[in-house]
Amino acid sequence: MRRKLIAGNWKMNCMKENGLALASAVFQKCQQNAPLPFDVLVCPPMSLLAKVAELPHTGAAIGAQDVAETTKAEGAFTGDISADMVVDLGATYTLVGHSERRTMHHETDAVVRQKAENAMKAGLTTVICIGETLEERETGRALDVVAAQIRGSVPTSATADKCVIAYEPVWAIGTGKVPTNHDVAEMHAKIREELTHLLGAEVANEMRVLYGGSVKPSNAKELLSINHVDGALIGGASLKAEDFWAIAETQM
Repeated sequence: MRRKLIAGNWKMNCMKENGLALASAVFQKCQQNAPLPFDVLVCPPMSLLAKVAELPHTGAAIGAQDVAETTKAEGAFTGDISADMVVDLGATYTLVGHSERRTMHHETDAVVRQKAENAMKAGLTTVICIGETLEERETGRALDVVAAQIRGSVPTSATADKCVIAYEPVWAIGTGKVPTNHDVAEMHAKIREELTHLLGAEVANEMRVLYGGSVKPSNAKELLSINHVDGALIGGASLKAEDFWAIAETQM
């Protein structure tokens, strides 16, 4: 049985004071309701990662939002933060390949795969983000696009305990638009099928596949009840502790 993962991606939000208050409020909820029947992940911006990791966070994991494509052994890359550095800051997870990295920073599947390999070698559980644009959805290419991203972005060495997939239709992120339940179920089944081809049935059946894109308290229970949906990657709603927890507690 795959254990649900409720993850919050704060993106480029929060200064020190309100970020630490947000994290503290989430961690307090986790502790008050322990033991939880699901996993909780908080991904603050890199500026707050170490401070958030220093807070008591029993029942929750801390993740980075990205790691460098390169390692220290390959040279000194100004501005980059390696997977080893992220581990040193106290994180146990990282995101890679978020749609904003793919579209705005032009990261290819190959770049995302290399980041994932670096992260997993450093011991980080890696959430690999995939998803189609509105144009790709409207032209009937969504399934093929996401299948290609799986093949190109997921290392063949990936294991279920060190890799998570997050399906986020680009057109649903921050827009309030959500795919139909049928669309979500169809896509998650396709992802599971591609993972089976790539990694084998045993790993694919154990690997968690999250849904992300305008997840909020009002739709979380329904989305998280869809077959093959093993949790949520939450953006805007993760910036308010009460909204994030309202989503999480639908799995209590």
